[in-house]
Amino acid sequence: MRSSDVTSRARWGVLLAIGLGTFMSALDGSVVNIILPVVRQDFGAPVAAVEWVITVYLLVVSGLLLSVGRLGDLRGHRSVYTTGFAVFLLGSALCGLAPSVGFLIGARGAQALGAAMLFANSPAILTKSFPAEMRGRALGLQATMTYLGLTIGPSMGGWLTTALGWRSVFYINLPVGLLALAMALRFVPRDEGSGAAEAFDLRGAVTFTAGLVALLLALNQGHAWGWTAPATLALLAASVVLLIAFVSLERRVAAPMVDLSLFRRRTFSAAAASALLNYVCVYTLLFLMPFYLLQARGMSPAQAGLLLTAQPLLMAAVAPISGTLSDRIGTRIPSVLGMGLFAVGLLLLSRLALDTTYLAVAGMLAVAGLGIGIFVSPNNSALMGAAPTHRQGIAAGLLALARNVGMVIGVGLAGAVYTTVLGPGGAGEASAIVEAMRVSYLLAAGLAVVGMGVAALRA
Repeated sequence: MRSSDVTSRARWGVLLAIGLGTFMSALDGSVVNIILPVVRQDFGAPVAAVEWVITVYLLVVSGLLLSVGRLGDLRGHRSVYTTGFAVFLLGSALCGLAPSVGFLIGARGAQALGAAMLFANSPAILTKSFPAEMRGRALGLQATMTYLGLTIGPSMGGWLTTALGWRSVFYINLPVGLLALAMALRFVPRDEGSGAAEAFDLRGAVTFTAGLVALLLALNQGHAWGWTAPATLALLAASVVLLIAFVSLERRVAAPMVDLSLFRRRTFSAAAASALLNYVCVYTLLFLMPFYLLQARGMSPAQAGLLLTAQPLLMAAVAPISGTLSDRIGTRIPSVLGMGLFAVGLLLLSRLALDTTYLAVAGMLAVAGLGIGIFVSPNNSALMGAAPTHRQGIAAGLLALARNVGMVIGVGLAGAVYTTVLGPGGAGEASAIVEAMRVSYLLAAGLAVVGMGVAALRA
């Protein structure tokens, strides 16, 4: 499938279908956090068990992104994407029917498998359906649907749980998903893939998945187990060994799961690295702000949630504009500018105090959101545009993987710095929370400046 083979009307049908799927996936990713206390109470389960409802989703999605992206290159992105929809909807129904927390965790794993197939193939479908001069706009509109899902998710989840019970949070996926699946079947053109010429690298897929899951599990649970605990150190060591073995294996096989030659393309490697740094900073910001608003300033969850919408709403508004602009002037300037504004926003947030007005807090979040919104669409366009047609799936998988790994590193890094600065006796002290945030946001601002430099390196 080439972009020239897709009519203008069909392109916007593709974008609407992919956008609905993106919105649903983002909504589901943000809505589950709000229901965990209710799920715990309903099943009478310990907190450690309920946390796996989120953890298993993260691990399965992250571990399988490259494999299902590669599968899309081989078997066709449309078929993998629509199959992923069916799996996601089945998993959502099973989550709603779950009779126990163990069943719910398993159903979330099935849901995550479908989500990985959606995440790893939707940017590839958009890139193939739109010509290069429209790619930034299309990916920007997809980013808008992501931010809308993330913004609406918590409030919708709270409302549905109060009105209809926590199971309705999963059932709401069914009508939206079925509509998006029908539109995908109607508008997304068939593509054959390169399966006849290349084989699926099963050994590489298994090695990478095992190594990445070990790494993410160690980073995700290290704060609970202890960073020097035997289990944490063993997982970190295993991940290093497995990921080194994966790189060695990929250099020798004829049809590798990840074509390492992609990283010899300066634009591709710079876009991937700056995306990772951006998401590390984003999730550092998202992880720490509730502590400041709820514990240091005494806001209610509803008030804090309303204030925090300043960032994603601006991101949603700016992303398609930035994407359209990058189609005209190139991707490097908007990407560098976006990371620079994000660094400024983080620097401003590091100056938060106990008497900072809420309007000023919203303004600082808006500056950070403006920077993120300007950065994401051009950077995504640069990465996808730098990959050849038969590697679009793996490029999309790497892009989604940068987001998930950045999330885990950002939360883990922020949590480690936060708890270290806070100290054993600082829990609950407003001034200690502000000082811990200052250090964490200064570190994130430094990483954003590094991201500026990396983004400027692209061709």
